[in-house]
Amino acid sequence: MKNNKVVLAFSGGLDTSYCSIYLKKEKGLQIYSAIVNTGGFSTDELLEIEKRAYELGVHHHCTLEQTQNYYEKIIKYLIFGNVLKNNSYPLSVSSERIFQAIAIAEYAKSINAAYIAHGSTGAGNDQVRFDVIFQLIAPEIEIIAPIREKKISRKEEIDYLLNNGIEMDWKKSKYSINKGLWGTSIGGQETLTSHQTLPEEAYPNKLEKTHSEQLYIEFEKGELVAINGKNMPPVEIIQTIDEIAHKYAIGRDMHIGDTIIGIKGRVAFEAAAASIIIKSHHTLEKHTLSKWQLYWKEQLANWYGMFIHESQYFEPLMRNIESFLTDTQTFVNGKVFIELHPYRFIIQGVESKNDLMNSAFGEYGEINKNWTGEDVKGFSKILANPMQIFKQVNKL
Repeated sequence: MKNNKVVLAFSGGLDTSYCSIYLKKEKGLQIYSAIVNTGGFSTDELLEIEKRAYELGVHHHCTLEQTQNYYEKIIKYLIFGNVLKNNSYPLSVSSERIFQAIAIAEYAKSINAAYIAHGSTGAGNDQVRFDVIFQLIAPEIEIIAPIREKKISRKEEIDYLLNNGIEMDWKKSKYSINKGLWGTSIGGQETLTSHQTLPEEAYPNKLEKTHSEQLYIEFEKGELVAINGKNMPPVEIIQTIDEIAHKYAIGRDMHIGDTIIGIKGRVAFEAAAASIIIKSHHTLEKHTLSKWQLYWKEQLANWYGMFIHESQYFEPLMRNIESFLTDTQTFVNGKVFIELHPYRFIIQGVESKNDLMNSAFGEYGEINKNWTGEDVKGFSKILANPMQIFKQVNKL
């Protein structure tokens, strides 16, 4: 006999509010709601979410803290790999869903729950991410996804809640917002089209500053160690950069890509800290890594990002790529100087003891110090030799 305990992955938004009422009223289940904090919520916000959960009639609510673990197990490698899905999206939600799912599954096992529930629709990536992780960690627990199963719209969710005495503000519920340490995604009617952009009011952070501002961040072996000369843990640096940069509305963009389920998808996002950190780290690497390190890092990092996006975190290859990425960071040390402007930022330059742009060997476009003109003439002749052979043999 199954018990009636269900662990609901809870955010307090429209979808999980609907699930709370539906699972209790229609399924007769005892709801244990759990929010997994991956760095997107303040203490006050978590308290508000807890209050919301109990207002919706859950039996028990808890917060599962995963911010540091999320950084250590995923974000660190996304920085090492300069990972941007389709050259734009820092995998903000894609990556955090993995650790949210892991935490939810482990919690469900700890309380001997018979069911795990999530608020994913049947047309997105998150349903796969949750289901895959749940099946790997807790295969004995049945998965329930009410919105996917009933194929209902956000408007229908609101009507259902209103009919059950739960007030929902349609304007506030118009957009689906997912906030984490590595960025925020925003979905709405506009993102369902190929041509419309989000209105200003849809973005959680508004433009507050118009005068430029400078900052610098410091890396040791590829990891964040300081901002503006102040040492602090990487998670705090990420949060500090975001606090400074989101006032410039930096890091906004639209991600368009192939979903796990095979359809094209479009979602807006803002990721001020992630955008600045990845660009800064990549610039420092251009100065400190060899040509072929940069090349092969890009190839493997693209695979790593794709596997994260498609919920393949437990694929053994991922640990191999992480080892490779870590090894490449030995000489990625130094400061990166950034200038912030409304809606954009500029990487001004770097300062590093490992800078391979070393004037002792030559100054690009100016003077050669480690070779002669005759050396270059001979080198050019040998370099052209295989192409010359091909042209002559094939009479091109």
